[in-house]
Parts: sequence; C-alpha cells; structure tokens
Amino acid sequence: MPQINVNPTRMELKKLKGRLTTARRGHKLLKDKRDELMKRFLDVVREERELRGKLEERFAKVRGSFEVASATMSRQVLTEALLLPRAEGSLSVSEENVMSVMVPHFSYEEAARTDGVSYGFLFTSGELDRAVEELSGMTADLVKLAELEKSAELMAAEIERTRRRVNALENIMIPQYEETIKSISMKLDENERGNTTRLMKVKDMMLEAQREANRAREQGNI
Repeated sequence: MPQINVNPTRMELKKLKGRLTTARRGHKLLKDKRDELMKRFLDVVREERELRGKLEERFAKVRGSFEVASATMSRQVLTEALLLPRAEGSLSVSEENVMSVMVPHFSYEEAARTDGVSYGFLFTSGELDRAVEELSGMTADLVKLAELEKSAELMAAEIERTRRRVNALENIMIPQYEETIKSISMKLDENERGNTTRLMKVKDMMLEAQREANRAREQGNI
C-alpha cells in the first residue's frame, strides 16, 4: 500500500492521527447509512413488486376486454368512444428526505368525474365498459407504482455512491493513513534512539574527560 508523501515529523504524525480518526468515524457512518438505505430500498422494491404484480393481473383482464371489444366494434367507433375523458384529476409532487436521498411523493386527486361513461351505448360493447371501468380504478395505483420505481432508482444510485465511498475509505484511505503513521512512528523512534545513543556517548566522553582532568590535577599536585 503506497504511503502518503509527508514529512516524518511529530506535527504531521498528529495531523495524520486526527485524519485517521475522522476517516474511521466517517467509514462507520457511511456503513450505517448504506445498511439503512439497503433496508429501505428492499422494502420499496418489495412493495413495488407486489403492486406491479397486482397491476399486471388487472392489465391482463383489461387487455382481454379490449381485445373482445375490438373484435366486435369497428376501429373508428372504438377510437371515437375513447376520445373524451371519463374523469379529470390533478397530480401533486413533493419530496421526502430518506437518508439524504430526496425521494418523490406523488399525490393524485380526482377532481371531476362524469356519471357513467363518456360515450353512447348504441355502437359499443359491454366489454369496453368493463375495460374502461377497470382502467379508471387503476390510476391511483399507477401513480403509486411510478413513485415507488423512482424512489428505488434514486436509492439504488445513492447506495452505489455510498458503497464506493465505503470501499475507498476501507481499502485505500484508512490503510494509507495507518501505513504512513506506522512509518513515521518508526522513523521518529529510530531518531529518538539515535539521539539517545549520541547523548550517552557525549556523556561518556564528558565523564572520561572529567576523569582525565582529575587525574592530571592529582599528578600535578604530587
């Protein structure tokens, strides 16, 4: 693991130890965020799959009714029968903060609805009535499905970003800090031992010089 290029001083060592502490704390927070996001993501995906399955079953019934209606009605009559909307509604969009991810919240409200259907019964079939009735009751679920799918997409992107940050801290930054701190500590210890050895040698030399001076003084007195 390559080390960080810094001067091997006690000041740099103190800075690196502070950065290592911050990196470890950030690593833990990011892991907790990733795990919680994954939990909520799985809940959203599970809800989305259940809702999608129900809607697909209902769509299959609607498709069957439309196919029967198309077989018993001319294309022009079918097109004209579906020109006018049966209901009007409004869609409001808001956002919710989920672990720093702004997920959308869609709210659908039906503003107005005609009594019965918006076409005559003379040239249309009952299968078309059933298909239109079933579709009109699926609007709120379709809006909810769109909300869940967009939320899952945003959460998945944030989980991937968080995973990359966790891996960068765990496999690159923290090992680099640890290796650099270890290297600087070893160099400082080596310098400390060298200084201690030099001081001891100087002390021994001074003591030897003092002894020599004392011996010389004693001989001079004799």
